[in-house]
Amino acid sequence: MISGPRQSNDESKKPFRLRKSFHLSKLGATARLYASAYGIYEVEINGYRVGDHVLAPGFQSYQHRLHYQLHDVIRLLREGENVVGAYVAEGWYAGRLGRPSVSNIWGDRIGFLAQLECDGEVVCLTDSSWQWLAGPVQAASIYDGEHFDSNQDQTNGSIPGSAVTVKGSAEDLGFPSAALIAPEAPPARRIMEVKPVEMITTRSGKKVLDFGQNLVGWLRIEKQIEGKPGDKLWIRHAEVMERGELGVRPLRTAKAQSLVTLGGNVKGHETRFTFFGFRYAEINCPGSLSLNDFTAIVISSDLRRTGVFECSHKQINQLHQNTVWSMRGNFLSLPTDCLQRDERLGWTGDLQVFTPTANFLFDTSALLGEWLRDVEADQRDNNGVPPVIVPVIPKPPTHTEARPMAIWADCVILTPRDLYESFGDLAFLERQWESMCLWLDKGVPRDEHQLYAKTSPQYGDWLDPRAPPSLPGHGPTDCYLVANAYLIHVTRVAARIASMLGHSDAAEKYSSQASKMLDRFHEENVTPAGKLSSNSQTAYVLALHFELYPSAKQRQMACETLEHLTRWEAFKITTGFAGTPLILKTLADNDMLSLAYRMLQERDDPSWLYTVRMGATTIWERWNSMLPNGDINPGQMTSFNHYALGSVCDFLHGVVGGLSAETPGWKRALVRPRPGGSVTRASTSYDSPYGPYAVEWKCNGDRLSTTLSVPPNGEAHVILPGIDCVVGSGSHSWEAKWRPDPKWPPQPIQGAQGMILESVFVP
Repeated sequence: MISGPRQSNDESKKPFRLRKSFHLSKLGATARLYASAYGIYEVEINGYRVGDHVLAPGFQSYQHRLHYQLHDVIRLLREGENVVGAYVAEGWYAGRLGRPSVSNIWGDRIGFLAQLECDGEVVCLTDSSWQWLAGPVQAASIYDGEHFDSNQDQTNGSIPGSAVTVKGSAEDLGFPSAALIAPEAPPARRIMEVKPVEMITTRSGKKVLDFGQNLVGWLRIEKQIEGKPGDKLWIRHAEVMERGELGVRPLRTAKAQSLVTLGGNVKGHETRFTFFGFRYAEINCPGSLSLNDFTAIVISSDLRRTGVFECSHKQINQLHQNTVWSMRGNFLSLPTDCLQRDERLGWTGDLQVFTPTANFLFDTSALLGEWLRDVEADQRDNNGVPPVIVPVIPKPPTHTEARPMAIWADCVILTPRDLYESFGDLAFLERQWESMCLWLDKGVPRDEHQLYAKTSPQYGDWLDPRAPPSLPGHGPTDCYLVANAYLIHVTRVAARIASMLGHSDAAEKYSSQASKMLDRFHEENVTPAGKLSSNSQTAYVLALHFELYPSAKQRQMACETLEHLTRWEAFKITTGFAGTPLILKTLADNDMLSLAYRMLQERDDPSWLYTVRMGATTIWERWNSMLPNGDINPGQMTSFNHYALGSVCDFLHGVVGGLSAETPGWKRALVRPRPGGSVTRASTSYDSPYGPYAVEWKCNGDRLSTTLSVPPNGEAHVILPGIDCVVGSGSHSWEAKWRPDPKWPPQPIQGAQGMILESVFVP
């Protein structure tokens, strides 16, 4: 690993260039470049950019695993003199992360590591014989943005024979101690371009481009912007407008801006070493401005799209599309969040609740499989406790990310299970088995009954809409009820995984442990009739979905209570991260399908379609990140691109669309559309490991028409009214009798006397 001169630890590291000339007497048949960095790098050979990756080598637990990239570069080489050049910036490795921000988490020296082989022979590698140079990028920070000075020497140091100003020799930093890993996951790339749809003149006279879509990436300048040396082009990014101006308060301490010093050529310029979460870009530059002057470049880990959903309800379609965009923006090198502000971190709980949806929408197998290895590495450094953020970001004075947290830490058990069910590869479970045991046997802080110790703070049903804006974990559901319900559930899951892997002793141990914890859970939280100590939607959803009731009578009481709570709230959602992914499916699975559809179609705050009605193009962090009057939620934790609440799409795919996996890896699909609400048609497809399954259904009077396509070597279990069969590969169709739900539309219960109020449902 080589670097330029040492820089101050108190300031952002200035990007620098590195170069090396080498001679090839004969051009061989193959040439491969292996490259990595402490930070972010770009490589050129003979003036040509190597590869189409962006932000390489990506975000990872650098002290444990360092990804390297492999490129076929034979077409870039020539006989005689060749020059390889790299541009390096601090990226995540040394840049400030977290809040309050911490710099130099993995090291205080950014650097570059490379080896070039021709026909298997090393012809160039990084060492102290390389030279370092300055460049036009004056500053680059993940949170704050980038400063590009077009007046700086633009002579390309990777072109043979070019005149360059060498600053000095590179410094050898030694070989990395982390394991060098060739990543299986696709890299981050430019995946599409978006043009602005409107130019807004704000009340204060500023010019703002609206791209019509909240996205993650940066802008490309499409024209030469003239200016005297020293004139500036400023670009500020934000997700929303507020009171006629750019809504920058949710950025918190992140500046999220691009600065371009004019005087040289800027046409075609793009940001290199950072990214922004934005829909709106405020442009301050000399001269006139038009919609054609800038293009938004959308970046993401280049995952293969696998799942598609569409139905007859326009706003539900937008909700699904918003989820796709939020996943696209937040799956950047790893599953992250809040890409507009001073965060952009890998929250384990957010991913855990979203994994079933993520696995349907895109092929996540490699990306999440690799990330789980980082989770385990950081977990082992933390006495068996999976941090709530991976890669872990220490924050002074207390290391709060290392606290044992139900739902978040449970990703080490539930996420491998979800990956196995989606992709059918037992290796997901085998690889993570030790991590699962480490969490359950050593990491969980237990009381004398093996439940969570009350001295261990818990997030609980995070972001329940009734929690105060400044205290998002202070919802009405007892946080220990939530944590212990999850603990019983994941212990049971671990027991089943142990049986699958042949660990019979562990299976017996975890099964017995879950049974004993359930007995104590009932003593603390459940009345003999089945009432829970927390009278909330989330409490009953968890108890029903995790099968925490031993008797049918108690379960019936729980269903009746959940129905009452749902109608009492007039079908508005009152769940946070714990209850939201499960509530609609729990209602549907307990003969309350009409309530599930009514809650899905609710349009007032808080609800999924409230955000759509407010113009959202991605999933919000809070149910009311924007208030009905257009003001941004006053809480400091407010993002407009955060996929967790998009976990509702698992219900859209499996219940509305009627397509889910019946066996791990989709060898057999379950086709069971359950029409309801005002949805009269839906189509869903999933490109499984066996090939694409596709279902389309339509209600027409008293008939339900369904078509199905099954891939070769696959099969489907089809359940329709009056039909229960298994079919093999090929195309199939059915006509079944259909009777609209007589319970639709359900009525709310409101008022001091609990009176049933007749209401007019607007679909």
